[in-house]
Amino acid sequence: MSGMQPPQSLAEALKALELCGHARVREMNARNGAPENQYGVKMGDIRAIAKSIKINHELGLELWASGNVDAMLLATLIVKPKQFSEADLERMASAVTYTQIADWLMANVIKQHPSKEALRLRWMESSHPMLARAGWSLTAERITKNPAGLDFNALLDRIEREMAGAPAPAQWTMNFCLAGMGIESAEHRRRALDIGEKLGLYRDYPCPKGCTSPFAPIWINAMVARRA
Repeated sequence: MSGMQPPQSLAEALKALELCGHARVREMNARNGAPENQYGVKMGDIRAIAKSIKINHELGLELWASGNVDAMLLATLIVKPKQFSEADLERMASAVTYTQIADWLMANVIKQHPSKEALRLRWMESSHPMLARAGWSLTAERITKNPAGLDFNALLDRIEREMAGAPAPAQWTMNFCLAGMGIESAEHRRRALDIGEKLGLYRDYPCPKGCTSPFAPIWINAMVARRA
C-alpha cells in the first residue's frame, strides 16, 4: 500500500486486494475451507489496506456483499458496528461458511455491538450451525471477561450433553467455553477436565510446534500452569 491512494470505491478496493494476492495463501485458505472467490491476501496486508481507508461503512457493505473472502475480511475492519441492526448481524452471521470470516465478523463487528448479549442468548438456542457457533463464541467471551450472572454448572451440563452431537462449527466454540470455565474457575476445573476427557474431542488435533492443543484437558492444564 506504500505510495498508493486509499481505495474509495469497491472497484479500487478489490483491485488493491488483488494486487496483494498470493497463490500460496490462496492454496492455504482453500485447504482450510475458503471458497474459490478469493485473492489470497495476507492478513497483515488486509489490515494495512483497512488502516489506509479508516472507516467507510458504505464501502464496507459493498465489500461484504461482493462475496470475495478478502473483501469480506476487509469489510469487518472498516464498517461501523453500531449501524447494523440485530437482524442484519443475524443475517450476516448465518450466511458465513468460512470460519475465518466468521471469526473476524465476531471480533470486529458483533462483539462491538450493543445488542451482543441479546444476540448471545438467542443464538445459544439456535439450531443453525453458524449462529450456534456465534452464540457459544459470545459465551466464551463472557466466561473470560464478564462471568457474573453466568451459570457455569448449567453450561457444563449442556456441553456434556450436547457437544459430542453438535455441528462441527458449534463444537469448536463450545470447546472454547469448556476450556474457559476450566481455566477461569478453580471450582469447576475438575468437572471441565473430566468432561473433556470423556468427550475426547480434539484429542488428536494436529498442533503446530509451540502452540497449545485445543484438547480441553491439555489446554486447561497448560494455561493454569502458566498462570501459577
